Amino acid sequence: MTIQIKKGKALDSLTLTPLIDVVFLLLIFFLVATQFAQDDEQLPIQLPTASNALPMTLEPEELVISVGEDGTYVAQGKRLAIRDIENVVRQAVADNPQRQTVIIRGDRRVPFQHVVALLDLMHQLKVPSYRIAAEDPEPAAATRP
Repeated sequence: MTIQIKKGKALDSLTLTPLIDVVFLLLIFFLVATQFAQDDEQLPIQLPTASNALPMTLEPEELVISVGEDGTYVAQGKRLAIRDIENVVRQAVADNPQRQTVIIRGDRRVPFQHVVALLDLMHQLKVPSYRIAAEDPEPAAATRP
């Protein structure tokens, strides 16, 4: 007594190529997305709050400089002194003189002089656009009297 199993035509026409393409696209998407997320977390800082703060979006022209609680500067993933920050910003402005944007992310506990030194440097190097990053205050804190 033998049992014969007949193959259906549906299995013959099933191809896995489109499924593999989708998996590769998802893999590339998540690799790129995690790279952008790492730029924000290179130096753990607590941003000050501002009621009119806009969400920070990282565009290709933007250079993010973080100032840590102890006054350390981080740009392009490296801890740098202020003179090295000057070289990085000077090169960025030379590469993109019309649209270069610098975002300064200062910890709320950092002495203000470190942020002012960066602002003075941006003005001195004639950076077309520079901003200071801030977070929205907690909604509950904004409604308290």
